[in-house]
Amino acid sequence: MFGLLLFAAATVLASYMYTRLRYARFGQFAHVPQLPSHLLWGHLKVFGEFMQRGIHDRHPDKIFEEMWASVGRPPVMLIDLRPINPPMALISSHDIAEQISKPTKLLPLSPPKSPTWTHMIPIIGTTSIIGKEGDGWKQLRKRYNPGFSTQHLWTLFPLILEKLGPFLNYLDEFAASEVEFSMERLISNLTFDVIGAAVMEVDLNAQHMDRSKQGELIRQFAELVKTYSDDKNNLPWWVVPLTTLKRHRLARHIDFLIKGMIQQKYDEVKEEAESNRSRSILALSFQDTVALTPQLLSETSDQVRSFLFAGHDTNTSALQWAFYELSRTPRALKAVRDELDEILGPESDPRAICAALAQDGEHILPRMHYINAVIKETLRLHPPAATVRMTDPGSGFSVHTSSGEEYCLDGVIMYSCQSIIHRDPAVYGDTADDWVPERWLGETAKSIPSSAWRPFERGPRNCIGLELANIESRVIIAIVARKYDFIKTGLGESAMDEKGLPALNEKGQYKVKSELYNTRRMTSQPVDGTTMKVRLAAGSE
Repeated sequence: MFGLLLFAAATVLASYMYTRLRYARFGQFAHVPQLPSHLLWGHLKVFGEFMQRGIHDRHPDKIFEEMWASVGRPPVMLIDLRPINPPMALISSHDIAEQISKPTKLLPLSPPKSPTWTHMIPIIGTTSIIGKEGDGWKQLRKRYNPGFSTQHLWTLFPLILEKLGPFLNYLDEFAASEVEFSMERLISNLTFDVIGAAVMEVDLNAQHMDRSKQGELIRQFAELVKTYSDDKNNLPWWVVPLTTLKRHRLARHIDFLIKGMIQQKYDEVKEEAESNRSRSILALSFQDTVALTPQLLSETSDQVRSFLFAGHDTNTSALQWAFYELSRTPRALKAVRDELDEILGPESDPRAICAALAQDGEHILPRMHYINAVIKETLRLHPPAATVRMTDPGSGFSVHTSSGEEYCLDGVIMYSCQSIIHRDPAVYGDTADDWVPERWLGETAKSIPSSAWRPFERGPRNCIGLELANIESRVIIAIVARKYDFIKTGLGESAMDEKGLPALNEKGQYKVKSELYNTRRMTSQPVDGTTMKVRLAAGSE
């Protein structure tokens, strides 16, 4: 009898579990467009199938885009990643992306970040401004906003320019030797030194091509980021336990190193309180601090780690793509050089340009309209990251499409996929997939909705460092664009005509032998590190 009861109970339980699973897979989000789902694996199986159809290490956004195209390009698409992650709504419309990033009466700071951000905790810490919510986030933003204001950033301008010396020396050496080098490594090291100077006014000793000669913090950070290489689905710890242990070991050591720097800078700031000599973002955040408590030290370390990561990583990606696109678009490179000639005169020596910018950069940089268009177009076509939001089940959060559909997305990861949004033909026309800086100039730019360009995201949770990133990018392009010609090697290398010269296509760019593409290393990065050769431009020798 007991056996029969046990069998009956097991049958009822199995029937209940099957019914629940079937509802979760096929009923719960049936109202949202999606590909056919698998009872056990949801869309993980079909994701793997799409991944195998193309280049294996391409960025997952490309895989999502292919899946999205196969179901008719809806404004919202469900991708069920359970049991690895909660189900995800792929947002491909700038109108809906705006809805998930703007404040509402229910959510005055906009919908909260998805808990998937915790995947980044080893890099940015548990109290990072990137993942904080509510009053905690408001207090952090209030504390650090003054340091990232345009007015304060101009006071940091000399610190930024100082870091360009080693970068220019390397370019001169590579031009003389004609050796191939990694643009990613070169720019990453530079941007690390820049953000270290801006945030803490310290020398991170990043600009060595030989890793063994770099500062310890830089070496440890590089090892930590490497553990995220091509992690397409933010795999949970129980899938990659050894990698997770390594991440946390490296994170503890990085935290220890940064806390030591913070303590030292805090002591210096308090000693220099009357002279107000320190100009760093960190120093400004300490102005109203009475004591560096253990809690404040830990929280500050998390913010510094966040600024170091975000401040160097996204600019590293954007500048690689900017120099690559300029190298294969002669009309754009000429326009950049013509603008610099007009603003700065014929002087092409980078160090002389640094001196001019140090003297009057606040008025010179805003006049670089074409260079700004180059940066905007690069970030449009090759956005480094995106935003991911999620509301609690039962909160009633819904989005509305332009054609009138309404989708309740409670309990669903809402992923604003910028690589799709930024290439919307309804906004950018027939050239949506082409690199055309001119679209950001004059009347053409006025026709582009502000919500359709969102590399720093929008709303109250937009990137705190966007102005620093813009200043840094304009400075670097302005200083090197006239003296150096960059030549891509490997992926993206130009195809030659019968005379041995680069051949132009109908879009005014050099034809290529193969396509350069992004992979995922926490953010989007060119897969090969943007291998380049460099030579001195005609007339700059």
